Amino acid sequence: MDHYDSPQTNDYMQPEEDWDRDMLLDPAWEKQQRKTFTAWCNSHLRKAGTQIDNIEEDFRDGLKLMLLLEVISGERLAKPERGKMRVHKISNVNKALDFIASKGVKLVSIGAEEIVDGNAKMTLGMIWTIILRFAIQDISVEETSAKEGLLLWCQRKTAPYKNVNIQNFHISWKDGLGFCALIHRHRPELIDYGKLRKDDPLTNLNTAFDVAEKYLDIPKMLDAEDIIGPLRPDEKAIMTYVSCYYHAFSGAQKAETAANRICKVLAVNQENEQLMEDYEKLASDLLEWIRRTIPWLENRAPENTMQAMQQKLEDFRDYRRLHKPPKVQEKCQLEINFNTLQTKLRLSNRPAFMPSEGKMVSDINNAWGGLEQAEKGYEEWLLNEIRRLERLDHLAEKFRQKASIHESWTDGKEVMLQQKDYETATLSEIKALLKKHEAFESDLAAHQDRVEQIAAIAQELNELDYYDSPSVNARCQKICDQWDNLGALTQKRREALERTEKLLETIDQLYLEYAKRAAPFNNWMEGAMEDLQDTFIVHTIEEIQGLTTAHEQFKATLPDADKERQAILGIHNEVSKIVQTYHVNMAGTNPYTTITPQEINGKWDNVRQLVPRRDQALMEEHTRQQQNERLRKQFGAQANVIGPWIQTKMEEIGRISIEMHGTLEDQLNHLRQYEKSIINYKPKIDQLEGDHQQIQEALIFDNKHTNYTMEHIRVGWEQLLTTIARTINEVENQILTRDAKGISQEQMNEFRASFNHFDRDHSGTLGPEEFKACLISLGYDIGNDAQKKTGMMDSEDFRACLISMGYNMGEAEFARIMSIVDPNRLGVVTFQAFIDFMSRETADTDTADQVMASFKILAGDKNYITVDELRRELPPDQAEYCIARMAPYSGPDAVPGALDYMSFSTALYGESDL
Repeated sequence: MDHYDSPQTNDYMQPEEDWDRDMLLDPAWEKQQRKTFTAWCNSHLRKAGTQIDNIEEDFRDGLKLMLLLEVISGERLAKPERGKMRVHKISNVNKALDFIASKGVKLVSIGAEEIVDGNAKMTLGMIWTIILRFAIQDISVEETSAKEGLLLWCQRKTAPYKNVNIQNFHISWKDGLGFCALIHRHRPELIDYGKLRKDDPLTNLNTAFDVAEKYLDIPKMLDAEDIIGPLRPDEKAIMTYVSCYYHAFSGAQKAETAANRICKVLAVNQENEQLMEDYEKLASDLLEWIRRTIPWLENRAPENTMQAMQQKLEDFRDYRRLHKPPKVQEKCQLEINFNTLQTKLRLSNRPAFMPSEGKMVSDINNAWGGLEQAEKGYEEWLLNEIRRLERLDHLAEKFRQKASIHESWTDGKEVMLQQKDYETATLSEIKALLKKHEAFESDLAAHQDRVEQIAAIAQELNELDYYDSPSVNARCQKICDQWDNLGALTQKRREALERTEKLLETIDQLYLEYAKRAAPFNNWMEGAMEDLQDTFIVHTIEEIQGLTTAHEQFKATLPDADKERQAILGIHNEVSKIVQTYHVNMAGTNPYTTITPQEINGKWDNVRQLVPRRDQALMEEHTRQQQNERLRKQFGAQANVIGPWIQTKMEEIGRISIEMHGTLEDQLNHLRQYEKSIINYKPKIDQLEGDHQQIQEALIFDNKHTNYTMEHIRVGWEQLLTTIARTINEVENQILTRDAKGISQEQMNEFRASFNHFDRDHSGTLGPEEFKACLISLGYDIGNDAQKKTGMMDSEDFRACLISMGYNMGEAEFARIMSIVDPNRLGVVTFQAFIDFMSRETADTDTADQVMASFKILAGDKNYITVDELRRELPPDQAEYCIARMAPYSGPDAVPGALDYMSFSTALYGESDL
């Protein structure tokens, strides 16, 4: 580490890695430094009529060292000691070192004894410290200094030369083109730069060194071999030599100042153009997203399945939570960018920005309104469709279940009715057949209700537009046709049996009684099993309680049903007893019915097994409804807090924007703290979103515990964020206006007080008449002419007096003012537009003449400027910007390629395409 430098923060004071007290310099670097530093010292000592030959020997007595410091500083040092003794030499060197230290340089590890002893490393380190302090420290380019400033100066001056890339003070200079470019940039007549070749560094370096020594009075401090030979030339030697170029060309500072002014003006224009391009792109992207999204929201084509509709609901939830919120932010940011751009254009005296057709803020708001309109009701439609499909699935399953039961019952009935077994039957058999047929008719009548239920369900499915209605209708039609055929066959068989009944007289009353009682009991059991297995859908606790009550009523009828079963089985047992007692040949079957005691017992056991299952299903559904009620209460409790909170915050923001106190910075800090407190509330909104998702996943469609829906909360939250962002942006623009126009805080307070006084409806805007009265209250004359103070009033004076009293206003002047503050003719004046107008009336922002004067300096007092001059004095991108937009100069003194910088400067501050 280099210990000669001061610990201050100046760039020239940064530690150097080349110096080390315990190690010698690299021989090649030491040779370069010795040669360069000797030449640099002699370039100053010759002004005093002397020089040095050996840098470590000639400074040992301190006399020439003190003389060197006097020459480069222009100050007198203490009187030197003229004695030849060592103590005298150390005294002189200490006086020199004390003078260096007095200039803010802290010399570490450099003592007078090392200099007096001729220590080469210490002597070179001391000379380097002097060079940094007196030749490099004061170099400043664009707020940089010392080494960085010198490097930036070299980079800017060599920027137009494509084969030169200065990045450091060692290898970037090895080809010699950097030195030649610096000379050619300031004195192009001294070097024919076009003939130089990058692969001939020796010629390039010698050319630059010889020209600098001959024409620029810069001594030859380096040899070409010193730079070409080593892999990395000595940085300090090159910095010392390059600093001489900087000081030689420092007379061009005035041109650089003029170029900087033009750069700043052009930078403003370029920045504004970039903001305009960004606005156009953001507006185009947002409008394109709205254009793609609206048809999706307007699509009301229903799906056939619950899964498809639930996917649509999930897609819509993703849209509201993931896709739309960023677009809301983009829309808000677009309005903020537009307002900020307009403010910057006004502050820089540029024309207002007019977006492309169809991309105004109002156009985007209209498109956004169309999106909101399309979105409105979409979620409600989705939920209604889900309810409809849920109902359809339930009805379809119920239809299939009843149809299967009926088809199972009718299976074989047509074949049975078409039998002609009565033709060969005995009288007892005929009697039995007739009784059996009567029992069948009873059973058939009992099934009539089920057929009607099947038809009613099919009709409801058709009315609800069930997607598989054709197959349902076909199956229902088949059942109805079969039912009609059964009726006809039954009637036909009855007629046949009654014709033969006259021949048959033996009737087994017990079998008949059994059949008559077994058939309805069997039908009751089938109905009970069907009801116990029937699926149900409920949405409230009251509904499930109603089903539970009906089920309990059903269980209360089971004892009577069991008594009926015992009675029916008793009839069958009596028949068996009679058969056994009287040895009747009945083949062990009842001729009147196919219902056996085993079947009755089997179905009865099935009923008893289904009852506890029904109990369990009702209990589970009751638990689920209790959970749904808990979700309703949980969501309602949060929504009833968040909804009023959002409304309160909206009202507070409205009051803050109207009744602001303190400085604008205080107001801005207050609003930002307020915004932070609002953003910190976001986790509660997210928690409510989670509860809402649970409610939707549980298919809960209503909530009696709150009047707020999630959509109300979302819209309120988005409006709250947009309102606070707009209010902050208004205060920021007021600060920009105040700082740019020089408006005091007292004036801003006066403007705000007047504005609020006439904003009687607290809307944040003024109507035309309110605005006119506000201007008069501030002493602004709205008349067409200024009042002449002559001690008397002519007709115009009298009119002005009446105006000041509020009777009448100059319509032409007031129309002009309204066109400024309300360019869109909305009929209202915002506080920002009011502030812009008041500041514009008193501020002078015309700078076109200053820009023309700057271009004239770069052009050498000519009325035109050339392409080469622009590229030489300005950065490449801004030089090309001017060349592309300047019109050709057509004056009498024009030369080929001359450009008109006067019209260009004027256009920067007027209406143009720049």
